[in-house]
Amino acid sequence: MKEIPTNRRQFISKIIPACAVTCLGTRRLLGSVFPEKKNLLQDVKPKHKFNERMPKPLSYRQVMGVQYSELIQMARALEKDVGKEKMIVFLKKATTERLTNMGKMQASQMGNNSFKSYVNQFRGGYQNQLTKEIVEDTETVFEIKVTECIWADTFLSMNAGDIGYAWVCWGDYAWAEGFNPKIKMVRDKTLMQGHSYCNHRYIWQV
Repeated sequence: MKEIPTNRRQFISKIIPACAVTCLGTRRLLGSVFPEKKNLLQDVKPKHKFNERMPKPLSYRQVMGVQYSELIQMARALEKDVGKEKMIVFLKKATTERLTNMGKMQASQMGNNSFKSYVNQFRGGYQNQLTKEIVEDTETVFEIKVTECIWADTFLSMNAGDIGYAWVCWGDYAWAEGFNPKIKMVRDKTLMQGHSYCNHRYIWQV
């Protein structure tokens, strides 16, 4: 298989993250999914035509479709060039870096990287993105069962579960560790991979 030229790798590494956070949805959705991007949602020029509100807001499902369709196209183009295995490896590597940094930034902004602070976001958040239930909730273990996920719904509807797992699900491990290295996530089922639910289990390693 052909190797990716250095200049192409640098180009794609810049383009794909941009595709992943490009979204025509609401401030609330982007703010909840990517807390570190909130500053990008501020109107720099309130009176400029680019900052006018769209007359008909999109649904959460439509927002996700717009957000990830170009990423999927980019990944499939990369797959044709270097093969599926290398494409997945590339996405996982980029995802690990991206979500590790996100976890670190989130902890820094919160000023508290405790286990409780991390799992609290899954207690009441993501109402419009996940259908979930808490299975276990102690000082050192927190587990949720996710039976509906808008990310899985989006990628699977475009026959891109492999890309979705590498770009979204794979990052859950790095996100937790980036927030605090003592937090370990354990999971062996995901909707993205065709299972009937996701079993996110977070363990505080004291």
